[in-house]
Parts: sequence; structure tokens; C-alpha cells
Amino acid sequence: MSPTEPATRPGLPSAVGDAGGPGQGPAVGDDDGAGRRRRPQRTSASRQKIFDASMQLIGERGAAEVTVDEIAAEAGVSKGTVYYNFGSKSELIAQLLRHGVDILLARFAAVPAVEDPVAAMESVVSEAIAFLDDYPSFGQLWMNENWKAENEWRDLMRELRSELLDVISQALDRIGQRYAVNQDVSRSGLEAAIFGACFIVGLDRKSFHPGRSQEASVEAIMTFVKGYLAR
Repeated sequence: MSPTEPATRPGLPSAVGDAGGPGQGPAVGDDDGAGRRRRPQRTSASRQKIFDASMQLIGERGAAEVTVDEIAAEAGVSKGTVYYNFGSKSELIAQLLRHGVDILLARFAAVPAVEDPVAAMESVVSEAIAFLDDYPSFGQLWMNENWKAENEWRDLMRELRSELLDVISQALDRIGQRYAVNQDVSRSGLEAAIFGACFIVGLDRKSFHPGRSQEASVEAIMTFVKGYLAR
């Protein structure tokens, strides 16, 4: 894991909602808006339990199939504690999505600079595959919700997808500045192909081909990039 990431057991992002993060509520220990003070340690511990439980359950079964009662039971807290910390299941899932993408973006930002832009792209793809290896439940949550016709987080997911595609787009820009590329290839299509392949190949490896190395998965995805280079 990147040093910027909290140390948590693989597959489960760390708790979201502490002070300073995007899309988060009041910091624990602050006034809750009704003149009451939160209990920092107890609240923070409860949030972590709820996040761990909800990511596992929702990643496995999909958001619509998991109830707040089940999340509370898995986390070992009361149903009221879930609502106290997040207000609703919808807000909890929104924060899970935001935080997972923030972890991935932090990994991309920590990739060491290299001179060859193709090698730089390979490092980005490698980080994406490693992320899904560490956080498969997040990958399942993303895939489960991304393709639904009716999805209340669609606007948020569109925004998060755009942030991730920007990283791929910038990497392809650098390749185009250094090498001759095939102008007949749709850039938006290529970006989507690389983005989607990272999720599909990463989760496929985790679920069906655990013997396939991360390196082999990265090499397969990089065929999209190599096909973009002019011959």
C-alpha cells in the first residue's frame, strides 16, 4: 500500500468522514448541529466498523440487496448508530465510493516519475490492478452499481469516473507527445477500454484466476496501449 493509505485489512477501505476529506460530514468531536458534542473515539471506532461491514456486504451482494439492519448486525452496532454516523444508507454508499476512488488517485499520484511515457502508463495500470487486489469489495461495488439503469449515485459515479479517466488521458497525452500514434484510434474509446479492462481483468484475476500474476494482467491490458502506437 502507499504510505498515504491507512493500514486496514485488505479488501476494505478505511473509515471515511474524518475531518478534511471530500464529501464528508462533521468531524468527529465537533458539534453535531444540535448543540451536542460527539464522542470522538467511540464515534470513529463505530464508523470504521460500519464501513468495513457495509463494504463487505454491499460489495458481495449489491447496494439494493443489503439493509441497514444487516450492516448494523455485521458491524456489531445498533441500527441507530448507523443513522447517527451517516444519516442514511445512501450517504454511506456515496462516501464508500468517494473514498475508494480517493485511495486509487493517491496511489496514482505516488507513482515515481519515469522518462518513458509508455512505462509510466504501465505503472498506472499496475497500481490499478494492485488496488483491486487489495480492495476487491470496492471493485465489486463499483461494477454492481455502474451498469444499473437506475442508480441514485450515477451523478457521483460519473464524476468519479471522470477523475480516473483524466489520469489515463494525461498518460496517453504524454505518449502522443513522445511517440507517433495511430490517429484512427478513438481516444475516448481507448481511455474507456483501459479503464474498464483494469476493473474486469483485476476482478477476474481475484475471483477466477488467482494464479495469474499481476504482471501478466498488466501486460494484457497494455496491449491496448501498444496497439495505439503507430507502426
